[in-house]
Amino acid sequence: MARHLITSAIPYINGIKHLGNLVGSQLPADLFARYLRGRGHEVLFLCATDEHGTPAELAAAKAGKPVEQYCAEMHEIQAEIAKGFRLSFDHFGRSSSPQNHRLTQHFAGRLAEAGLIEEVSEKQVYSNADGRFLPDRYIEGTCPNCGYDKARGDQCENCTKQLDPTDLIEPRSAVSGSTDLEVRETRHLYLRQSSMRDELNAWIDAKKDWPILTTSIARKWLNDGDGLQDRGITRDLDWGVPVKKGEADWPGMEGKVFYVWFDAPIEYIACSQEWVDAGKGDDWERWWRTDKGAEDVTYTQFMGKDNVPFHTLSFPATILGSGEPWKLVDYIKSFNYLNYDGGQFSTSQGRGVFMDQALDILPADYWRWWLLSHAPESSDSEFTWENFQASVNKDLADVLGNFVSRVTKFCRSKFGEEVPAGGTFGAEETALIETLTTRIRAYEGHMEAMEVRKSANELRAIWVAGNEYLQSAAPWATFKDDPEKAAAQVRLALNLIRLYAVLSAPFIPDASAAMLKSMQTEDDQWPEDVGAALETLAPGHGFTVPDVLFAKITDEAREDWQTRFSGTRD
Repeated sequence: MARHLITSAIPYINGIKHLGNLVGSQLPADLFARYLRGRGHEVLFLCATDEHGTPAELAAAKAGKPVEQYCAEMHEIQAEIAKGFRLSFDHFGRSSSPQNHRLTQHFAGRLAEAGLIEEVSEKQVYSNADGRFLPDRYIEGTCPNCGYDKARGDQCENCTKQLDPTDLIEPRSAVSGSTDLEVRETRHLYLRQSSMRDELNAWIDAKKDWPILTTSIARKWLNDGDGLQDRGITRDLDWGVPVKKGEADWPGMEGKVFYVWFDAPIEYIACSQEWVDAGKGDDWERWWRTDKGAEDVTYTQFMGKDNVPFHTLSFPATILGSGEPWKLVDYIKSFNYLNYDGGQFSTSQGRGVFMDQALDILPADYWRWWLLSHAPESSDSEFTWENFQASVNKDLADVLGNFVSRVTKFCRSKFGEEVPAGGTFGAEETALIETLTTRIRAYEGHMEAMEVRKSANELRAIWVAGNEYLQSAAPWATFKDDPEKAAAQVRLALNLIRLYAVLSAPFIPDASAAMLKSMQTEDDQWPEDVGAALETLAPGHGFTVPDVLFAKITDEAREDWQTRFSGTRD
């Protein structure tokens, strides 16, 4: 049994996330966590809400609530939606937790002792219209690198180039739209990332098995232009982790907080402390400290490509720079963007289908299957209602759902509601077992490599193999001349339902549970020996005919949803 630590990029607190956010981090992380648990490994799967910074302040102000109250309420909402999508977090924490405050301040103190933090007098943009300093991400303008006209002051989301607000062409306040901006002097702390460039470069170069998407973005930040730049880690805000050097005050930094991108990744570690403090675990350090048991942990992070620079460079710089034996990430699985019906999903613009809306119209499995089987791994992918309808109807309803329905209903009509006795497996059954063995081993390989779309394709092929066998064996025809042989065919098919439940659980957990329930078994043992697995349900074992696993999406429903989600969210 191996030990796996899994984290998915933590979502911002300011509102409900869209399906693009879901498939870019949390959902594939859940797929991997469920698969590893199914294989008997020890897994700690963590996520949290990212609650600091201006986005939270502005969203709270818009809602007319104190920021602490707003964040608490939104955390509960996001946690409930995560449960709705069956995201199997061991803990869903909060970056505003006391644990994260302490740990962030601890890391800052260690970095200061190591000479990796510098106090810098800098010029920062002040909005006269808003009466406040504007954080980098709340200044918009045209990117000097690619010409994108909605680039933010910290990073252009179009070309991913790291920016400073003063780099932007025709900057404006993202809060009020005002161009009445002026530059004022203030003092901030900077993480001296540039001094760690060689160490980070060597670390990235050693990751030969990482996705090209991940390493190419990291190398771009390390080597383009002047190379890796030092990064400001404090802000002039009220809401956030107060700047301290460990437990001590930091002279000259009174009233400032740590930059959200400094404290947010540290929440991955703090979240495990929250997990223990919530009574769910008993030792968080064995997952994170290599001097306390974490040397045998494999740590995997899941995220969208826009988060890659901070997880490949800034967070590792924090970990390495501390000089303490913290666990570094072993593998970063990054994703491109999921686009929506000819454009982009956008939380800020309310464009696309959001997680709560999706669950209002269809159960989680429908969305899980489509999103994972179309995950934007090698390139951006696009959600269209036509493709969603076709995929659900063909894969889930016609292939898997129809198989379960046909087998159970036929058995009930001819043999009753129990696994039939009689007959023996012949050449066709042996060939099927060989085919399934080959495909299941391939499925395992893709899942272990985190090749999400290939895994979905292989699982679909495993379902198809059962259908092809059923069509070829045709027990309804066999029964007329050889009931014993038909009994063996149906017995195999009923066992296939249990097998499908086990294999499909990472993708469609609710349907998996429904299949196991209809087969009246809790045996979810992974099929190491496929032949033996297909004899798990012995003659005489009872079953029930389940309700329809997946209802088809009608043209009328698809057209209605297409119209309903064509505009922007209120």
